[in-house]
Amino acid sequence: MADCDILVVGAGHNALVCAGYLAQAGYKVLVIERRHKAGGAVVTEEIVPGFKFDLGGSAHILINHTPIVRDLELEKYGLDYIDLDPLFFAPFPDGSHFTMWRDVDKTIESIAQMSPVDAENYRKFINKWKPMAEGMVGAFMHAPTPLNLGRYMIFGQGFNRNGLDQLNDIIRGYGQVLKQSFSDPRVPALIAWMAAQSGPPPTEPFSAPFALWHPMYHESGVRRPRGGSGQLTQALQKMIEAHGGQVLVNQPVTRLLSENGRVVGAETASGERFTASKAVVSGAHIHTTMKLLGDDLPSNKRTLIERSRIGNGFGMVIRAAVDELPNYTASPTPAGKPFADHHIGMQFMCPDMGYLERAYGDYLGGRPSSEPAIIAMTWSASDPTLAPEGKHVLFLWSQYFPYELANGESWDDIGEREADKVLGVLRRYAPNMTKDKVIDWLVETPLYLERELGLYRGNVMHLEMSIDQMFMLRPALSMSTYRAPVKGLYLTGASTHPGGGIMGAAGRNAAATILHDLGRKRRD
Repeated sequence: MADCDILVVGAGHNALVCAGYLAQAGYKVLVIERRHKAGGAVVTEEIVPGFKFDLGGSAHILINHTPIVRDLELEKYGLDYIDLDPLFFAPFPDGSHFTMWRDVDKTIESIAQMSPVDAENYRKFINKWKPMAEGMVGAFMHAPTPLNLGRYMIFGQGFNRNGLDQLNDIIRGYGQVLKQSFSDPRVPALIAWMAAQSGPPPTEPFSAPFALWHPMYHESGVRRPRGGSGQLTQALQKMIEAHGGQVLVNQPVTRLLSENGRVVGAETASGERFTASKAVVSGAHIHTTMKLLGDDLPSNKRTLIERSRIGNGFGMVIRAAVDELPNYTASPTPAGKPFADHHIGMQFMCPDMGYLERAYGDYLGGRPSSEPAIIAMTWSASDPTLAPEGKHVLFLWSQYFPYELANGESWDDIGEREADKVLGVLRRYAPNMTKDKVIDWLVETPLYLERELGLYRGNVMHLEMSIDQMFMLRPALSMSTYRAPVKGLYLTGASTHPGGGIMGAAGRNAAATILHDLGRKRRD
């Protein structure tokens, strides 16, 4: 007798979202996870006593465009979102700065104090590209079939309003589009640095949509679960369990089980077997899934997956417990205050796109960037539960850092050295952030991300987010609708459409596919 109706391998946020919808539909769901805690790369742990560190994604932006939190009633299970405003803050070496708020007009007022011309250019940019960005949201929320892509990207909010003349911009690199849209290097530097979070550099053809998405930040805003990013996945686990499902941790899967050409379960490192009567879902990396299938994966499909590009990593993270927050020269913290308004949002340190491109050039040469671009996240300013009273957490995401180093060095040997370099860049903008202000830290190198979170070669997006690995081509042309090339097996996670980031759309879309294939029948 099967252990469940549907078995889910991996407990990343997409897998949990998928399991949540299936459990809500009445199916008996079992989730098995290799780590000691559910959540995948959306997890919060107390690495330094008294301080809560996110190990993966921190800013919750994309999920705000979805109905997932409402559909699964996650607030009932402890999810308490904090709305963050301002969204982004950008200081510059010359002492200038500007702030991006949820409100477009307020953002324009801030830009106008620095560049009146680009304040107006920013309004034009938002108005011009908002319809296209809305179309992308629609496309992300559905399986990437030709019908859906046409409906949302071409005949819907996208080209239908803006005109086909904008196709010339869309096929360019986002750096080129931004340079032609603004007169000053500072505003496009922030937009480009945000776009670069997906991986492609400013010069990559067809990468423009990563910057053209920017208007949606004013729609979605930025939110944080109180208590850390992992509170989202903890709420998902509770929701699944409340609907009769089960989540088992410390269960590393070593192979998927097949009978008569159909995947029916999984076997763990301890030799325990779990079987499903209706379907198995893999939320693991597509290359992990390929290995778990072994000889059951058709050779032609194996070739397709092997051709998918993981890349050479691109970023690293410092999670620090600190005595105080960065005091930016461009906008000092008010006297007697523990933090400023800009500590609520994400703080971007990238003076211009040339700086970002030079950092990427080092990466292409297999070297850690000599001057990395960084984003500082000081979430304890808005959520004091993350640190003891009077103390704070400081997270620094930085690019670019290759997984495989040209000189053969090991990240185990150079991680601390590179972390010191990142902290040094921060000190140029906030001189108070000397090493003695760091109580302790966790340095998440590309190698750490692979070992701890299963992110091959340190790629937080699973696969490179280039145009030839997006939409119907993610993870491969014949697997983009969440159906694996072996009967009984379905796919979800960042390896599938629409890719990485805390959105949950891949989980929701996969659940819709499974419910369709099962006839949306509820369990008795």
